[in-house]
Amino acid sequence: MDTYQTILSKRDTRRFADRPIPDDIVHKILNAGRLAGSAQAAEPVRLMVLRDPDIRARTAASGRSTKHVIEGPLVVAIILVPELGQVGAPFTLFRGPFDGGRCAQNMMLAAWEEGITSCPASLHNGEQAVAALGLPEGHYVLNVIAFGYPAESVPDPVTGTRPRMPLEEFVRWDHWQ
Repeated sequence: MDTYQTILSKRDTRRFADRPIPDDIVHKILNAGRLAGSAQAAEPVRLMVLRDPDIRARTAASGRSTKHVIEGPLVVAIILVPELGQVGAPFTLFRGPFDGGRCAQNMMLAAWEEGITSCPASLHNGEQAVAALGLPEGHYVLNVIAFGYPAESVPDPVTGTRPRMPLEEFVRWDHWQ
């Protein structure tokens, strides 16, 4: 599948088949995240693969609509670390979240190219998520993504569960009106 077709057809799904993801594909997904661009090469993003069912459950409890975090064959937490030389500084407020989003999208697109669906989960109680993962002070859980082969009934890859906004409504040129 070419890159544009991968982007057009990728949809988030929360239901996965009971099928493990081979290690070589797991490494490909993780490496795609590692190779995402990083503002000023700061690399404020780290990945944590969640395999332990208890850790998954405690992590999922810090968000809403997170059942797929417990059930996904592969679950990856995107962690923001303090920038080097800025101990005690906010969690890379300007670079970290953007770089983390780039990392997440790289992983989800690399997975979909392999026929593996994904769905990110927001963890609304950040302190609870940090505790569940045993992170050091100053670290922050940006997001958690569950990956897996799709269950038999997944939404149409082009339309998803609802039609998308037309490009003409989504894009403005030079002025809002």
